[in-house]
Amino acid sequence: MINNELKSRVENDNVLVLERIFDAPRDLVFKMFKEPEHLKHWWGPTGWELPVCHIDFRPGGTWHFCMKCTDQNQGEYYGMESWGKVVYKDIVEPEMITYTDYFSDADGNINETMPSSEIKLEFIDLGDGETKLVNHAEYVSAEALQAVMDMGMLQGITETWNRLEERLNKIK
Repeated sequence: MINNELKSRVENDNVLVLERIFDAPRDLVFKMFKEPEHLKHWWGPTGWELPVCHIDFRPGGTWHFCMKCTDQNQGEYYGMESWGKVVYKDIVEPEMITYTDYFSDADGNINETMPSSEIKLEFIDLGDGETKLVNHAEYVSAEALQAVMDMGMLQGITETWNRLEERLNKIK
């Protein structure tokens, strides 16, 4: 049994590094991040769905998406929408994806008042059908990183990656 707990650490006050091992081959884990039909099943915390998911998966391309809370038990969050926009920088399939991650509106306009981040996703083949996913998220400042931490980002990414694991287990 692999240890699939999310590990997190902060480097240089403004870089959040997240790591988790998935019991799935690297090609499959990578595929989960590039195809809308997969992302729609796992992206977002528990109780949230992805009703909008438009991807142009190439350097310079974008991913515009909406996460919507569909769980009535989440009280004030029920019905809330959270829009995001990714601008891909570099893609080395199946090893790495780099992009800038923004908050946006429904039209894809970037929300300059919210912290953006430079993301590097590494997909490391551990052999035996296991993959380590490493997410480096660099923010402009320690304050920007703290702002997203205060929004519950760590809990959200933990739940999101739990959902990714469930999706992987369902289709592998």
